Amino acid sequence: MGTVADNLARIRTSLPEGVTLVAVSKFHPAEALQEAYDAGQRVFGESRPQEMAAKYRELPKDIEWHMIGHLQTNKVKYLAPFVSLIHSVDSLKLAETIDKEATKAGRVIDVLLQLHIAQEETKFGWDAAELEHFLQNGELSALKHIRIRGLMGMASLTDDAAQVSGEFRTLHNVFITFRGKYLPQMDVLSMGMSGDYPLAIAEGATMVRIGSSIFGARQY
Repeated sequence: MGTVADNLARIRTSLPEGVTLVAVSKFHPAEALQEAYDAGQRVFGESRPQEMAAKYRELPKDIEWHMIGHLQTNKVKYLAPFVSLIHSVDSLKLAETIDKEATKAGRVIDVLLQLHIAQEETKFGWDAAELEHFLQNGELSALKHIRIRGLMGMASLTDDAAQVSGEFRTLHNVFITFRGKYLPQMDVLSMGMSGDYPLAIAEGATMVRIGSSIFGARQY
């Protein structure tokens, strides 16, 4: 494992133009994030609101903070004043809470709608048919302090590349369909992590979330 700067350089050379790299920095200390920042990285992904808020206070203010983990409604208040993008909106209740907290903060917060595409039940996310119901009846579009930028999904944790590619392909097809029918402004498809991001890119990802390949094993 090289330095954070070396790892970032290697990954960046593997990404096509137009694919955004989210450096997944959860559980890593601020010093590691600063090293990545000094190497030019500006987009960081965290999964715990209070950890993100602490790092926000400590690190440079031109960082884009992305919330990538499952988000409880009572934790939205910690990140609403500064978060750049929330990847993990998986219910109408959460969307409504983000809208409410964004209103208090005088902001419009960009979000991604998380779809459940994996075989594993432990993953969070909407079922595509369920999400389409909320898009059809206008409940999501009625929320004026969130902006739906796209979709996010996590593939199954398996060595079966064909299965993983198929799950990413399913998400991409839903993205294309929903953009055409309901959300023409969508421009972000967040899928792919350290172990499978090349497959995600091949299936149309515009954003990848990479942690261990940059920072090494997580320090819990």
